[in-house]
Amino acid sequence: MTLEPDDSAPGLRELLAFYAEAGVDDALVEEAPDRFAEAERAAQQAAAAAVAPPVAEDRSATQRQPAMAAPPRPAATAAVPDETQIALARQRASEARTLEELRQQLADFDGCNLKTTAKNLVFSDGNPEADVMLVGEAPGRDEDLEGLPFVGRSGQLLDRILAAIGLDRQSAYIANVIPWRPPGNRTPTPQETEICRPFIERQIELANPKVLVTLGGPSAKLLLRTSEGILRLRGKWSVHTTAAQVAIPTMPTLHPAYLLRNPAHKKLAWRDFLEVKAKLRSLS
Repeated sequence: MTLEPDDSAPGLRELLAFYAEAGVDDALVEEAPDRFAEAERAAQQAAAAAVAPPVAEDRSATQRQPAMAAPPRPAATAAVPDETQIALARQRASEARTLEELRQQLADFDGCNLKTTAKNLVFSDGNPEADVMLVGEAPGRDEDLEGLPFVGRSGQLLDRILAAIGLDRQSAYIANVIPWRPPGNRTPTPQETEICRPFIERQIELANPKVLVTLGGPSAKLLLRTSEGILRLRGKWSVHTTAAQVAIPTMPTLHPAYLLRNPAHKKLAWRDFLEVKAKLRSLS
């Protein structure tokens, strides 16, 4: 039914024109509903229901109905390591008297869920008796496959940087804060990092290097116990203090993976490693 203007009613033409411009050009019903009458009927029905006597419950019919099944319980999720696991990690790390014992403690430790998805434990590479120790954040795909830190593209760049200051993997000791690869190379959670903290701190203590180099922000923040970003930290000597209160000069610098993405910053890392070279000379 198309709405047509009727000249017999004053103003009706203008009203219908308004509706037509608004997109209303068809009536839904032949006669307009009386909303007032509908509201009155609804009120009468509600009043009648309020005074009606309650209907007696048919208990026998209720008992014959089968019991409704309980709603399904949500599926169990993987347990997140808690403070108990962190305390256990501290205990296990403190019990290690050598680096080999510490490696075995890590291999036997099940308190970090990263272990369940990683292929290999990535403990260390290089010479544990070297004067300099370098610590990154976590293994990547190549490291996980080989069980050694810094063997991918970032590792190749690190080798070139070390060679530029007269070092190689036989004159440096290399490790990571996290010894297992996070799935998909995601960032380790703060709790995962705290669980692994006692092991890397004990690893540094047992290696006892003359100079420590942190590669990237996460390792610098953890080992220097700071919240500052790596671009503020890098290039400035700091100190990592072991549990035995041994102070180790520490140089925070940029991670090789970051340098691959930002080659213009290689000059900053070069300055940092020149500082490391000078420090090693002064301590020898």
